[in-house]
Amino acid sequence: MPYPEIRPRRLRRNAAVRRLVSETRVDPAELVVPMFVKEGLTEPRAVASLPGVLQHSRDSLRKAAVEAVQAGVGGIMLFGVPASRDATGSGGIDPNGILNVAIRDVVSEVGDATVVMSDLCLDEFTSHGHCGLLTPEGDVDNDATLVAYAEMAVAQAAAGVDVVGPSGMMDGQVGVVRRALDAAGHQDVAVLAYAVKYASAFFGPFRDAVESALEGDRRAYQQDPANLRESLREVELDVAEGADMVMVKPALPYLDVVSAVRAAVDVPVAAYQVSGEYAMVEAAAANGWVDRERMILETLTSIRRAGAQIILTYWAVEAAQLLRQRY
Repeated sequence: MPYPEIRPRRLRRNAAVRRLVSETRVDPAELVVPMFVKEGLTEPRAVASLPGVLQHSRDSLRKAAVEAVQAGVGGIMLFGVPASRDATGSGGIDPNGILNVAIRDVVSEVGDATVVMSDLCLDEFTSHGHCGLLTPEGDVDNDATLVAYAEMAVAQAAAGVDVVGPSGMMDGQVGVVRRALDAAGHQDVAVLAYAVKYASAFFGPFRDAVESALEGDRRAYQQDPANLRESLREVELDVAEGADMVMVKPALPYLDVVSAVRAAVDVPVAAYQVSGEYAMVEAAAANGWVDRERMILETLTSIRRAGAQIILTYWAVEAAQLLRQRY
C-alpha cells in the first residue's frame, strides 16, 4: 500500500524503536586497538599527528593492555619502534627486540583475556623504511624478504603471540609464514593476512608513530587505489595459502572493497581504520566542525555494515566504552 498507510517513519519515532530495528551493530569484542611501544622510553610519548595516541614505554603498554581488556576490546595489535635500525631489519627477528619483548609483556599481563596480535613486517626495523630487503639496485627483493618474514613469524610466535599479521604485501608471504609456523610447532598461531593493502596517502600519521625512515614510496608492492579486481585476486591467493583471516587497509575510502571481499570469502574479514582516517576526524573535531563521538561511532558502523567483522581502530577503547553506554 502507498502512503498514507505505509509510513516508514514509524520505525524511527524514538530511540527505543530505532534501537530495536537497528540492522548493524558494532560490538566491542569486534574491535582491535593498535598500540606502539618504543624501545628505551621511560614514559609514554604523544604522537603529534595522532591526538590521543601514544608511543608507549613497556610499563605504560602493560597498563594500556589492561585498560583495553577492561573495556572489552577484542584484540591488541602491537607495533615496535626500535632505538636503532639496520638494512635488514634484524631488530624484528631478534628475540630481545622491542616488538618481541612487548609481546611477552602483554601476554604475561593479560593472558588470554584478549587476542594479542603483532605486525609482521620489516618497515619499522629497516634503516630505509621499506617492508623488505633491498637489492643492490634499491628494489625490494620479494623472495629474500620472505625468508626474513618466516624468521620473524617464528620469533613472534615464540614470544607468545596469538595472531601474526603479515603486512608487507610480498607475493607468497602467507604461505611462507604458515609453513614456518607449522614447522616450528606453532600450528595454533593464526595468520591475519593484510591481503588488501593500498598504497594510500591515509597512512601518513602512522609513519610518525613508528618514526619511519622510508625513502621513496611503496607503490611497487602495495596496491593501486584504482583497483578492485586485483584485490579479490590477492584475497583468493592468501586464503589458498592458509590465511585464517584477511584484512582490507585502509577502511573508509575502500568500503566497496570490504564489501566485495566479504562476499568472496568464508573466513573472517577485518578492516583497518588507519591513521589518516582517525586524524581527519580528530582535526575536524578539534576545530568544532563535527560531533566527535557521533562521528566515531558512525564511521565504525559504516565499516561494520560494509562487511568487516573485525575493525582495527585507534578509537577501540573509547568506542567500546561509548558502545556500552549506547546499548
